[in-house]
Amino acid sequence: MRIGLVGFGVGGRLFHLPYIQAASEWELVGVVARAESTRASLAEAAPGVEAFASLDELIDAGVDAVVITTPPATRRELVLRALERGVHVVADKPFAPDAETARELIAAADAAGRVLTVFHNRRWDTDLVTLRSVLDSGALGPVWRADFALEQDDRTVLDQGPDEGLLRDLGAHVVDQLIQLFGPVARVDAHLDWVGMGDERVDVGFFLGLHHASGVFSSVSSTKGARRQDRRMIVTGLEGNYESHMSDVQYEQLLAGLRPATDADTWGVEAEERWGVLTVGAEPIRVPSLRGDYSDFYRDLHRAIASGTAPAVTLDEALHTVSVLDAARESATTGERVTVAPLPH
Repeated sequence: MRIGLVGFGVGGRLFHLPYIQAASEWELVGVVARAESTRASLAEAAPGVEAFASLDELIDAGVDAVVITTPPATRRELVLRALERGVHVVADKPFAPDAETARELIAAADAAGRVLTVFHNRRWDTDLVTLRSVLDSGALGPVWRADFALEQDDRTVLDQGPDEGLLRDLGAHVVDQLIQLFGPVARVDAHLDWVGMGDERVDVGFFLGLHHASGVFSSVSSTKGARRQDRRMIVTGLEGNYESHMSDVQYEQLLAGLRPATDADTWGVEAEERWGVLTVGAEPIRVPSLRGDYSDFYRDLHRAIASGTAPAVTLDEALHTVSVLDAARESATTGERVTVAPLPH
C-alpha cells in the first residue's frame, strides 16, 4: 500500500519516517514539507522521496493512507480533510484537544468508512513490552499498584498555549500505556505544574492518580522542567514486584545513527545492565529485555486496512485516553477527584 507523511518536524523525521521505511508493507509516496530547510532535511533523510506543498497534492499523487504529524492546533482540520478525500488516516497524539473534538473525528471516520487510528507508538516501547510479558506470566499475582514516570530535562519542545502542554503530549502516551495494562480508568486525581500566564500558560509537569475499574491504582508523573531524567516502571502485586529503569531505547538508537530497517538485529533491545528486576522470592531475578519496535504499529495498520479489522489502537481507546486527560485537567483545576465516562461495551 501507498502512504504519505504530512509534516516533517521532529515527530515526522524521528518517530514516523524510520518506521514507515522499516515496514516493507508500505511504499512511502511523499512528504508534505513546505519550507526549504524542511525539504533539505527530507532530501538528506529520505533521498528520492518527493516533497509536496499540501495534503491535497499528496493525496492527488495516489495514497491509501496519510499520517498527520503537524502541530496539534492544525491536526483536526487535516484529519477531517483527509477523511473527506477518502484515505485512511493516522493522527499523531494528542488525538484531539478534548473529548468533544475526538468524537467529531470519530464520526467523520465512520461516515467516510475509512480507518482512523492514533499513533500511540509507546505501546511498543521496550520497557512496556517487557513489563507486559512479566504481567502475562502471572508471576506478580493479582496486581495492586503501578508507579510510572517519564521525566525529561527539556523545555524546548513543548507546544505553547492552554490546549497544549505536557499532559496532552507525554501524558497521552503514559495514560494509554496504563490503560493497556490495567484497563479503563474510572476516576482521576491530578496535579499540574504551570508556567506562563494567559494564552501563553502551559503545563510543564503533571502527577496523576488513576483509579482503574479493575481495582488497580496507578500513579504517573512527568516533567520537562525539573532538570532530571528518569524512566520508571514499578508494579506491585500480591506475590512481589517488578521494577524497570530502562532507557528510551529506540530514540537513543536513532540519535546514534541506527535505523530499524538496517539494524534489525539489535533494534529496540535494552543493554543487559539496564534490565528490569523481578522480586517474588528471596533472590531478585533479572528479566531479559524483549524487543520494542514502533514499526509494528505500521505493520498492524496495513493488516487492519487489508483485512477490514480493527487496528491495534482503536478509536474507543483513543477517546477514553482523551477523556482521562480531560478529567485530569478538571481535577487539577478544581482539586476534586473526577469520574471518567466508561468505555462503550
